[in-house]
Amino acid sequence: MSTEAGTRTSVVYSVAPMLSVRNGARAVEFYKSAFGAIEVYRVEDPGGSVVSRLSVAGAEFWLSDESPEHGNFSPESLGGASARMILTVPDPDAMFAKALAAGAREVVAVEEAYGWRLGRVVDPFGHHWEIGRPLAS
Repeated sequence: MSTEAGTRTSVVYSVAPMLSVRNGARAVEFYKSAFGAIEVYRVEDPGGSVVSRLSVAGAEFWLSDESPEHGNFSPESLGGASARMILTVPDPDAMFAKALAAGAREVVAVEEAYGWRLGRVVDPFGHHWEIGRPLAS
């Protein structure tokens, strides 16, 4: 941990994706249903735009409504995403099925390849998620 000069705040280094979506409030509900996410933080403006921090068993990511005026575009506006999320879980088959039931679309079925049990879905907002776990070696 590092401490910022002049403060008593401890800051731990981390990197977490910030997903741009259309209809952030609906996206939060999708991720809760699909991945069991818990909303840790939320700001909502009077117009309904959302910024939210979500946690899936401690693995955090953020989302916000797209704001083209700030250069933040959703995959729906871009016609595709520029990054994929990799969600590592103990039971990829169960999480994959849960994501499909919540409205994700299968891209690649769960299978064993490259030392992983892994499948890929695209969520209703255009973000791709690889859901898997490494195989025992």
